[in-house]
Amino acid sequence: MPAAAEPRLPRAGARLAEVEDIEVEVEKLVAGGEGLARFEGIPIFVPRSAPGDRLRVRLVERRPDFGRGETLEILRPGPDRRPAPCPHFANCGGCDLQHLNDEAQTRLKAQAVLETLERLGRVQRPADFRIVVGSPWAYRLRAQLHTSEIGGLGGAVRVGYHARGSNELVAIGQCPVLTPALEGLVKELPAALRTAFPEAGSVPRRVDLAAGQDGALSTAPVVEGLPHGEVTFAAGEFVYAFDARCFFQAHSGLLNELVEVAVGSWKGEAAYDLFSGVGLFTLPLARRYGRVTGVESDAGAVRFARTNARRNRILNAEFVQRPLDAWIRELPRDVDRVLIDPPREGLSMPARRVLLHRRPRRLTYVSCHAATLARDLRELQESYTVESLALLDLFPQTGHMEAVVQLAAIAGAP
Repeated sequence: MPAAAEPRLPRAGARLAEVEDIEVEVEKLVAGGEGLARFEGIPIFVPRSAPGDRLRVRLVERRPDFGRGETLEILRPGPDRRPAPCPHFANCGGCDLQHLNDEAQTRLKAQAVLETLERLGRVQRPADFRIVVGSPWAYRLRAQLHTSEIGGLGGAVRVGYHARGSNELVAIGQCPVLTPALEGLVKELPAALRTAFPEAGSVPRRVDLAAGQDGALSTAPVVEGLPHGEVTFAAGEFVYAFDARCFFQAHSGLLNELVEVAVGSWKGEAAYDLFSGVGLFTLPLARRYGRVTGVESDAGAVRFARTNARRNRILNAEFVQRPLDAWIRELPRDVDRVLIDPPREGLSMPARRVLLHRRPRRLTYVSCHAATLARDLRELQESYTVESLALLDLFPQTGHMEAVVQLAAIAGAP
């Protein structure tokens, strides 16, 4: 008589459908900042939790192979948990990790990035590995704020961030991750916007802010009574101009380290800086390579990049204003250096294919998103070997971490 078949366990989604509130213990932080717990072996992701937390959570998302929960009660706090320093943290979506000690944030985020690179990208931690840390507070040079109006004509204007997971506005009176100059401007914004836009419904729904090194400020869109135009910040021997509409790295204390780690000491004839922005990496590359080409789709950033090259007396750099996928096939074969700093979605498949086959001798990948970095590196390792990895905590109090990966082309790779 044949042996009885083992009973089949229900899929995670079916099992989770049977429960509402559960007790879990958080094992670790994963890339992006959520805590990972398990319920009957099923992964449960819990935002704003800490390793070692014993929690009662309510399931708010049920997927075929995992769930997501919101904390109802902290039954036992983990060893790294602390009271959040900012009074807005409970509702505001601007920060993810204020409930964790500053040192623990960096350590746990680094572990999560390394695990993601190994699991998804098959990237082993290289011998040349380091973590770079700066100030965890009052560091941020840029912010994107949202607004709402209360009442009709002459009603109050509220300014803040969206609530976590929704478009509901959380009005703020302070933001301790911003530089002091930016935080001061945030306090002035409601009255300034109401004065500039007295009619009900006329206030811009979004305001972008940027701060320079000397405390100068820039806002967009242009609002009468608020500062606008360019600001400047120095990194190494270069001074960069940008404004509130441009992308620029946000951590005021780690720009020098980021440029140093990314550019390095290599030299050669030709280098390409893809997603070059206002030229943060292009200009120092131009000191080490005979000619440098920056490729950037944003017209405003390209204008600033050309201005920055001229003001810093860089004569061997040119900037191309085109989307990368429209330009990438123009990349020559076997160039000395390519540096890429893509947005969070990483490289497109066509871009990865070109880099695989054109094989620059050195490829530098700068990324703030561990999962897309891992995806891209898994494919790029067909033609490159990972030489070094640096993790820079450019985004304290959030779940993000900047990675700089140095890769060298494999001789004889197909």
